[in-house]
Amino acid sequence: MTSILIAIHVLVSLTLIMIVLLQTGKGASLGAAFGGASQTVFGSRGPTSFLGKLTTGAAIVFMLTSLSLAYLSSRKSTGTIMTDQPRQEMPAPVAQPPEFPGEEPAPSTTPQPQPEG
Repeated sequence: MTSILIAIHVLVSLTLIMIVLLQTGKGASLGAAFGGASQTVFGSRGPTSFLGKLTTGAAIVFMLTSLSLAYLSSRKSTGTIMTDQPRQEMPAPVAQPPEFPGEEPAPSTTPQPQPEG
């Protein structure tokens, strides 16, 4: 489910970028904001264009997928992927006494060959 939601999120984000880049600016130029064409900057706008409606729809879907992905990633996972194999305990290491210089080596437990004679 999460991978499908991520794919939709990426597709909608790319679509939203393309729609915004296709739209034209509201003001004719920077000079329109400082006078001369104040009716077009602050006046009533006409009906919303198709690209405006498409931008609104894509933004709503983008926000919904963002919230859904945030919710899904915040949930704690209680399961594990290692359910097939039983847990194996590691054997405890055998402690060896340290050998210090001047001490005789510990007796060997393997039988030594006896000299004949």
